[in-house]
Amino acid sequence: MSKAAVPIGVVAIVLMLVVPLPAAVLDVLLGFNITCSLLILLVAMQIRKPLDFAVFPALILIATLFRLALNVSSTRLVLTDGFAGKVIEAFGHFVIGGSLIVGLVIFVILTIIQFVVITNGAGRVAEVGARFTLDAMPGKQMAIDADLNAGLINENQARRRRAEVTAEADFYGSMDGASKFVKGDAIAAIIITLINLLGGFAIGIMQNGMAPGEAVEVYSLLTVGDGLVSQIPALLLSTATGIIVTRSATEGDMGTDLLAQLGRFKQPVRIAGGAAIALCLIPGIPVLPFLIIGGLFLVMASRMKEFVPEDDDAEVAAPGEDEPRPDSPEAIAEKMRVDPLELEVAYDLVDLVDSSRGGDLLDRVKALRRKVAMETGLVIPLVRTRDNLDLPASQYVIWLNGVPAAKGSSPAGTVLAIGDGLEGLPGRATREPVFGLAAKWVPIELQRQAEMAGATVVDRSSVITTHLAEVVRQNAAELLGREDVKLLVEMVKRTHPIVVEELTPSLLTLGEIQRVLHALLAENVSIRDLVRIFEALSVRAKTSTDVDGLVEAVRASLGAAISHPYVTPDERLHVLTLDPGFEQRLLESVRQSDGGQVLALDAGSVDALVTGCSGHLEEAERHGFAPVLVCSPQVRAALSRLMRQVLPRLPVISYSEVSRTAQIESLGVVNGAVAIR
Repeated sequence: MSKAAVPIGVVAIVLMLVVPLPAAVLDVLLGFNITCSLLILLVAMQIRKPLDFAVFPALILIATLFRLALNVSSTRLVLTDGFAGKVIEAFGHFVIGGSLIVGLVIFVILTIIQFVVITNGAGRVAEVGARFTLDAMPGKQMAIDADLNAGLINENQARRRRAEVTAEADFYGSMDGASKFVKGDAIAAIIITLINLLGGFAIGIMQNGMAPGEAVEVYSLLTVGDGLVSQIPALLLSTATGIIVTRSATEGDMGTDLLAQLGRFKQPVRIAGGAAIALCLIPGIPVLPFLIIGGLFLVMASRMKEFVPEDDDAEVAAPGEDEPRPDSPEAIAEKMRVDPLELEVAYDLVDLVDSSRGGDLLDRVKALRRKVAMETGLVIPLVRTRDNLDLPASQYVIWLNGVPAAKGSSPAGTVLAIGDGLEGLPGRATREPVFGLAAKWVPIELQRQAEMAGATVVDRSSVITTHLAEVVRQNAAELLGREDVKLLVEMVKRTHPIVVEELTPSLLTLGEIQRVLHALLAENVSIRDLVRIFEALSVRAKTSTDVDGLVEAVRASLGAAISHPYVTPDERLHVLTLDPGFEQRLLESVRQSDGGQVLALDAGSVDALVTGCSGHLEEAERHGFAPVLVCSPQVRAALSRLMRQVLPRLPVISYSEVSRTAQIESLGVVNGAVAIR
């Protein structure tokens, strides 16, 4: 019912413009109009910030339309019946008080007050407020992004702050337009009043046969009464508009703030009381009123407490209870805190972070977090982005757990052209930071020429974001902390509570689950499918909690999902395999150690294995292939641990993990002596 009330009311207001209303109904609606206008004014005085009354601009339009509909209805009754209800007649008699000229003068003064003073002032404030709010919007958005990336707020808080900034801009923009409704309403009231005076005079003489004096007396009474009944709500609404647009966000309502801020200064109140009493010395001035007012102010001043302004320097020197001192253990511990992931940029790269200057690096970093989460299943921590004046120009450094993990450069005013044949273009030769491809930083004005030369052109923000993404992927396992594991477990528990209750803490602790997920991420296996991972762990953990055994059980459960990232778009999987005899030798050499399964091979066998794999891998890469090494599940863990140390570019998967839909294409077989094809 509440949803339909406003649309029904608006439709009824429109009908009032064309359907005649009885005088009794008009009296009720006029009283309702005055009461609602007073209610709007009181609400405007009680709010703490403009957004607390965000519906106000739309309410102005509806209230203005309602008042104009009442004007039309009253005008119809005045001109047709010479009577528009008791409310209009009572207002006319009360204000005119037997003098038509006095009534008209009062009406004109009220109109001037509303139109010239309140409406114009409120409109100007709304216009300036809208412009300043829109101008400040980029800076506020950048501050929110900076707090988010610094870890001071979370994603939900940032989303709420962005919504508030957008709502504030929309509100002041709407208020700028809504103030025009109030101004137009004041103009319409003047025109309607003139029409009523002239129309009523003409109808009274020409249709009703009244004498000119009688016509003026009857219709001017009704016209002034109608104008006052309309102008009083309009004046209240204009005042509410002025209060809204001039209201600053504070902790209290307007009455509380007014008394608190005026009452904090004792000396001005005392001087004002003394000045009022001093006015009594002027000859002819009535003594009693000024004496009462002056005495009242002096009594107020004597009861007020002396206000002591706060000293900002003192606050810095003596922080509050909630803020630790700079040399306190809490403050030192905060500075000692190591962020899992940080991005430092030189002073001339700050424009990439500043959204008001077109920088989109922060937005790309946020998009990167979502992309990595979808690829690996790991929600990487917030990337703390900050500038470092000590860094050389154009440089950036990526920190991982307090240690520099990678660094690069991104010169201002340039783009990175990747490819060969760029000798004819000016710029600084370099290497693409992720794949090590030949590249050159060329002026941004020559971007089109670089593209025509066959180069792939990448902007500065993309270079940094791509480099950061590669560092995150290579070190995803190191970014998985115990708190992250707890969060992932709770996330699964919300949708699959039985799976989690069966696994932890009865079978595995969070630390053991973390070791398994860490091992999966270290081999670039996505942990998105946590439900299947936890189910596999529950089955395996009932017989053994050996980490390698748990990892292999999970990999067997994930199956083809592990090899899927290595399948080409044309559904081909390029593989390297082991000679069966050599694979049997590897299986016999598997030994269990504190760090997991290892291959206990002599130096010659290891060299033959590495040489054979690297030879096939280099040959495949020359042809543009990215093969995987396939072996039996029993030897996979130990072989993968060795390959990650000597040949990390070659993934190791088991036969059970090969995609069933992909076409297998063998690129070579490795044995213990030589590599054969």
